[in-house]
Amino acid sequence: MGDGLLFYQLFDAESSTFTYLLGDEATREAVIIDAVAEQIDRDLQLIGELGLRLHYILDTHIHADHVTAAGELRRRTGARTGVGQGAKVDCADMALQDGDELNFGNFQLSALATPGHTDSCMSFFCAGKVFTGDALLIRSTGRTDFQQGNASRLYQSVNQKLYALADSTLVYPAHDYKGHTHSTIGLEKQFNARIALGRSEMEFVEIMAALKLPNPKKMDSAVPANLGCGKGLQ
Repeated sequence: MGDGLLFYQLFDAESSTFTYLLGDEATREAVIIDAVAEQIDRDLQLIGELGLRLHYILDTHIHADHVTAAGELRRRTGARTGVGQGAKVDCADMALQDGDELNFGNFQLSALATPGHTDSCMSFFCAGKVFTGDALLIRSTGRTDFQQGNASRLYQSVNQKLYALADSTLVYPAHDYKGHTHSTIGLEKQFNARIALGRSEMEFVEIMAALKLPNPKKMDSAVPANLGCGKGLQ
C-alpha cells in the first residue's frame, strides 16, 4: 500500500469471522487481530510468505462462536497476546485498557474500550481503519443478551467512541453474515439499522431486547477455551 502498511483481511467461513493482518512494509513487524484456531496454518503461511515478524496477537473480545488462535500463535512465534482488561484473562500477556497504544514498525495501533457486547470488547484504530470486533457490525451491532452484554453500554460505546471518529474511517468488524467486507463510520451513522446516529438509547435498548437470538453453536466450549487463550484449541 502507498502508506507502507501491509493489510490483509482473512475469513473463516464456519464462524463468519474476519481475521486481520497488519504489517509495516519497511520493518516487517506485524499485528494479527481475531485469529481463529482452525486457520493457524493459513495465517502462519501468509506471515511467512510476506516475511513478517509477528509482534502482537490481539483479540477484540472473548469470542463465543470460535476458539482463538492466540495462545498457539504465541507458542509458535513468540509474539505477545492482548485482550481487553475486562476479560480478566490471566494467560494473556497484556490486559489492554482504553487509550493503550501498540507500536509495530512505523505504525501505531490505539485501543478503544467499546464494552456492551461483552465487558472485554476493545476496538483498535490504525491508519484510518478501525477494527470494531462485535461492537459495531456493518449495518448492525453485536448482541447484548449474554456474556455481560448490556445494550446501554454498547449504545454509549458506539456513539461516544466509534462515532467520534472521522466519517471517512474504514470500519472492519469481526464478523459479517451478508457478504460485506467493510464500511465507513459515516455510512454506519447514516444507515445502521440498529444504531444509526440520532436513534435514542431507549430505542436501541428496545431493539436489542426484542431480538431473541439463539445462542452461538460453539458458545459452551468456545468461551471457556478463550478464557484460557484458546487452551486445547477445542
